[in-house]
Amino acid sequence: MTDPAKVRRHAERIRELVASVVRSQIKDPRLGMITITDARITADLRDATVFYTVLGDAAAQSSTAAALESAKGMLRSTVGKALGLRHSPTLTFVLDDVQDQVKHIDDLLAAARNRDAEVQRLAANARYAGEAQPYRLDDEDAEAEDDETGEDEPRGERR
Repeated sequence: MTDPAKVRRHAERIRELVASVVRSQIKDPRLGMITITDARITADLRDATVFYTVLGDAAAQSSTAAALESAKGMLRSTVGKALGLRHSPTLTFVLDDVQDQVKHIDDLLAAARNRDAEVQRLAANARYAGEAQPYRLDDEDAEAEDDETGEDEPRGERR
């Protein structure tokens, strides 16, 4: 088993290498505005998954995915040479949908804010169905017990 710290270091190094090669060496016109967000590698250092985001619509995302697939061999050889491992890890590119998740969460938060405002608006005009204080307080309990026994003095002071 490989040390987890070593696996994390290799994953970070793969992310940096792929980002550097994509920025400087790949001249494919299909490659859009891409950002390499993360890389993960298996414990045996044989398979690496590289996450990326693309600025643009679905067409830009699909053309960037095709450009990365065509440059996968060059990227794998560059990563293998730089890491100095016995086996170069296979690279898998996965579109990171962070922006879609952020938009979805923002929409949910806006809907929750609107519902809270509606509840506040309804609560401002609300009235109690019965009395404002439906429970007897302790002072009233003591007065009620005194009235039942007919005594005015406290119970602990009898002689």
